[in-house]
Amino acid sequence: MSTGTGELVADELELLRRLVPLAGARVADIGCGDAALSRRLLGPGMAASVAALEVDRAQHAKNLAAPPVAGLSFHLAPADALPFADASFEAALMLKSLHHVPVARMDAALAEVARVLAPGGLLYVSEPVFAGPLNEVMRVFHDEEAVRAAALEALHRAAARGVMEAVEERRFDTPIAFRDFDDFAARMMQVTHTALAPDAATLAEARRRFEAHLGPGGARFVRPMRVNLVRRPAR
Repeated sequence: MSTGTGELVADELELLRRLVPLAGARVADIGCGDAALSRRLLGPGMAASVAALEVDRAQHAKNLAAPPVAGLSFHLAPADALPFADASFEAALMLKSLHHVPVARMDAALAEVARVLAPGGLLYVSEPVFAGPLNEVMRVFHDEEAVRAAALEALHRAAARGVMEAVEERRFDTPIAFRDFDDFAARMMQVTHTALAPDAATLAEARRRFEAHLGPGGARFVRPMRVNLVRRPAR
């Protein structure tokens, strides 16, 4: 099923809650980043536990140093080698993380997620669509067209092979704003999970494209997104 609603979603947790039964669930957040969403998933009436996984050692160390949250555990592990027993979770999330898995390991990663899901368990995969004004800035120094396409192809292969069952594909838009180019560079270039070192000419072109959207209140973008919801077969 495909729905191209173009719905504006300011808080993706609200969309996630509509699509995935979270109450009392054991959840794996694969590629958790700073684990802000992982922590929110443990709010009242939501998940019973969250296992938050990262491959970025610097970010993992920051997550471990943060104040502990009941029900939240952190793990340093890649998506294709999850340190959990079979059927450990009712739900798994990959928010902007599947396209960071090496292309040659995407199929193995999805098979591994299926393994740790309980039969009928859901995987929520949220990925930026390679389109839109923000993308035109980003692609100057970090062109993800090929890896994002590969991520979608891997999901289709998982469904074709019976590793996962396709449930729904949904498009939405999410707002994102930056005070100025320095704020953009800090948040989008100076990341520990990917080595980005644009040269002076590339940096100047990224600045030129960014500042074309700069107004008195900063630069505001709407990023197109796609969610693929798949499940481990119940059989």
